[in-house]
Amino acid sequence: MLQLQQISLVQFRNYASQQFAFTEKVVGICGLNGSGKTNLLDAIYYLGFTKSYFTRSDSQNVHHGTEGMRLQGEFLLNDEPQQVVSILRENNRKEFSINGSEYKKFSEHIGRLPCVMIAPDDIALIIGGSEERRKFIDTILSQIDREYLQQLIDYTKILQQRNSLLKQANEQGNINEALLQILNEQLAHNGEWIYKQRSLFLGSFLQLTSEFYTRIAGKDDMVAISYESNLQNGAMLQLLQSSRQKDMVLQRTTIGVHKDDLIVKMGERPFKNEASQGQRKSLLFALKLAEWQTLKTQKGFSPILLLDDVFEKLDEERMHNLLGWVCTDNGGQVFITDTHKERLQGQLGAIGVAYQLIEL
Repeated sequence: MLQLQQISLVQFRNYASQQFAFTEKVVGICGLNGSGKTNLLDAIYYLGFTKSYFTRSDSQNVHHGTEGMRLQGEFLLNDEPQQVVSILRENNRKEFSINGSEYKKFSEHIGRLPCVMIAPDDIALIIGGSEERRKFIDTILSQIDREYLQQLIDYTKILQQRNSLLKQANEQGNINEALLQILNEQLAHNGEWIYKQRSLFLGSFLQLTSEFYTRIAGKDDMVAISYESNLQNGAMLQLLQSSRQKDMVLQRTTIGVHKDDLIVKMGERPFKNEASQGQRKSLLFALKLAEWQTLKTQKGFSPILLLDDVFEKLDEERMHNLLGWVCTDNGGQVFITDTHKERLQGQLGAIGVAYQLIEL
């Protein structure tokens, strides 16, 4: 089992210096907007992923008017203590360590202390562009398979190099054919590997998502999710060669696994055009819970589940179905935020689970 027992935050977001101890598997966090509920969840996420869930730049997480920050978490993983420390120095040098041992590569930490976040802006996963859904898939697979993360990092670097070459060729009026061929071969090699892993993974994952959707919604809405990739139409090296002229004109690589997407339909119509707000939210939670269940199966223990302001997203019946599953049917630690103390107590009390309440 994975459990966070204590966390300290120094100069992180709105926290100048604060420490929290967690005594139950289910932790409710209540307070007004701006009190720091979401920031506390993000600090927990940060210790699992070496970065914020909400911001790309570490400097944006530093408490206003100060320089540098420090996060420390005391975890228990299968009865073994795990102390995680993240420090951002005044010169913006970042350090990340576990049990006193500093990582040379932050990517080595990914998947060690898995967690799943569900936050208000996640609805972009349903109604936003394909980048959101690719990032979602990659986040899961990177926690399961370290090689996948490295292949993804390598693919992204080669893609950037190829795009730079295409822009340079446009400016100079000619292209280095030998270099383009090398980049094509390298990109195809990594791309084929990533495509294969995504295909193998998504077969069972999307089926699990459909099952969760029906459980949360309480009915079958004929929702179907499928994986779409350029590589379903042929080998990537051949596709790169055939798209050469288009790539030259647009000065970027127009085919590859960086264009993959999940296609969601309700019946024969696009889901995001047909679905109600409740159905969209049910699908979001289904995807996230499928992520949670998949990580639990792969890791052999339950990830930490972070639920930010979820009561605003689902009606009472859907909320009861969700909380009943995550809080009573499974052994993982759950953190839930809400602006209304009474509502939080009522929902958790209704499912009969022991919980800790933190008021900010």
